[in-house]
Amino acid sequence: MDGLEELEPLFRNFSPEAVADATGINGSEIRRLVDEFCAAERPVAYGRMGVSVQPFGTLSQYLIMLLNILRGRLDEPGGLMFTTPAVDTLAVTGPGRFDQSRSRVRNLPAFSGEYPVAALAEEILTRGEGQIRAMVTVAGNPVLSTPNGKQLDKAFSDLDFMVCIDFYLNETSRHADIILPPVSPLEREHYDVIFHLLAVRNSSRYADALFPKPDGAYHDWEIFQALADRLAPPSGLMGKVSHRAKRLLTPKRTVDQLLKRGPYKLSIRKLLKAPHGIDLGALQSQLPATLMHRDKRIHLEPAFFLSDLGRLQESLAAHDNDDDTMLLIGRRHVRSNNSWLHNSHRLVKGKARCTAQLNPRDAARLGASDGQNIRITSRVGSIVIPVELTDALMPGVISVPHGWGHQREGVKLEIAGQHAGVSVNDLTDELELDALSGNAALNALPVQLSLAG
Repeated sequence: MDGLEELEPLFRNFSPEAVADATGINGSEIRRLVDEFCAAERPVAYGRMGVSVQPFGTLSQYLIMLLNILRGRLDEPGGLMFTTPAVDTLAVTGPGRFDQSRSRVRNLPAFSGEYPVAALAEEILTRGEGQIRAMVTVAGNPVLSTPNGKQLDKAFSDLDFMVCIDFYLNETSRHADIILPPVSPLEREHYDVIFHLLAVRNSSRYADALFPKPDGAYHDWEIFQALADRLAPPSGLMGKVSHRAKRLLTPKRTVDQLLKRGPYKLSIRKLLKAPHGIDLGALQSQLPATLMHRDKRIHLEPAFFLSDLGRLQESLAAHDNDDDTMLLIGRRHVRSNNSWLHNSHRLVKGKARCTAQLNPRDAARLGASDGQNIRITSRVGSIVIPVELTDALMPGVISVPHGWGHQREGVKLEIAGQHAGVSVNDLTDELELDALSGNAALNALPVQLSLAG
């Protein structure tokens, strides 16, 4: 592993006592946790969504990986392991490229040609060469899922033209000039090329369409093909031959070819004979053979990642217990982790889940009781939401769930509209970023609380 010897001097200023106030965990408890982790037979440190979308998301994920590497838990049974998927998209697409281009307005880095969504509204609203004047969205609702949703809402209304591939008229697609609805989930086949990569056991499953698509209906990939044909019509003999070949290479045929070339030599036909899927066995150690670096070594790149330690140290030094400022974090419920799930009665029935969870100590200081409405205010806006008291949240933190806020004019989601809630992304701030990646910091946002009149 390259760079391991450079790490120790960089961490000397970060004792458990130095981070105790910010974490709410005293220094001796942090040392005990570290000792127990190091002494355990098969420990593993893991962090995903919540760790990633905060001001030190990239650094945190890097440090989690370092912890597993230093303890010898990378690519080991019981530790942090990797799948051997039947369809390996990484083998086809590669690991991606970072910072090969920058956004026009704020100079934020791209990953594999994609810019941070925190830059989207400003790229629409800021005049000049390269300004976005048209938009295509696909089965998404960025007005409710990206920072400063009200600003993005305004930006979409300012576009010259917008197309949405969606069968919902939601908070985003209400701005569309044209909505192109694809077939329903029951009218299309499905093979999961993403989550088989992230599984805890190797498996493969293909689901055929339950019903044939109606006449005149289109799969989403057929919609993409038709748009491409109109934007860049084929010309010349070779162009027309290439175009014909692409039309024959449907997603089903593509997955079938990738399955046949994969490590298990499967096929769509074989998977159709096993409608509940095929268990391909436990995860196996596979490094360094699968490393994509030519020297087959792990490049720790400490200079890039640990350059953010200075910013972290400044943040810890500036931390105080200001009673007027709380840190806002999001949360997701199993039945409502994305906005489109709110339009199903079975998923939204029961007690209200769009609440602001608050520790009783903070509620007492504010003078708020369980179920009472409070106002939460950030740099970009404010929302009014009922309080839900809970000891599960540490003092100084308030939690509002993701994906709600269905009260905007023009939305045609009848059930969701009856459970509208408020959007936490009317509070999140597009200027609050993870400095290393340029991605939005949706958690740990400073906010102020007051009783709603």
